[in-house]
Amino acid sequence: MASTTALRRLALGASRSSKSFHSSARAFIKVGDRLPNVDVLVENSPGNKVNLSEEIKTGKSLIIGVPAAFSPSCSNSHIPGYINHKKLKDAGNVFVVAVNDPFVTKAWAESLDPKDSSGIRFLGDPTAKFTEALDLTFDGTAIFGGPRSKRYALVLEDGNVKSIHEEPDNTGLNVSAAEKVLG
Repeated sequence: MASTTALRRLALGASRSSKSFHSSARAFIKVGDRLPNVDVLVENSPGNKVNLSEEIKTGKSLIIGVPAAFSPSCSNSHIPGYINHKKLKDAGNVFVVAVNDPFVTKAWAESLDPKDSSGIRFLGDPTAKFTEALDLTFDGTAIFGGPRSKRYALVLEDGNVKSIHEEPDNTGLNVSAAEKVLG
């Protein structure tokens, strides 16, 4: 009798877990979607919150996601490719989002664009909540110590995703490179 009761409790617990799991399904960002309304990104300091869904309601925008500030591909190729691209100004408002704290992304911005001549804004996603809301995280524990952003570029117009350039292997640099995204 006791074992039957225990099995019922176990089944009931599994059923409840299953329901809560399904009710918190991730939002997969797709062409035509608007960005999730999350207030977790930070710029230059923890108190300076940035909500990209509010920032990019009109006009052209570009969001570049990177696994980590100061990592070799991000610092040597990916972001410099955008900073130096002749069509960068045509992209509208440009943001780089890294799963890092705002102090790291600020220092990284100063090292890559010391005169802030590109106009690119560097944002930290310290909890990875923005990146998770896009469903663009991967398990970077082995290299970075925790979840990280896939390498990607989102082209937006009037707040809607126009195109997604996501690296199929998470960290490679091909489809999200400036030449491929900006032309």
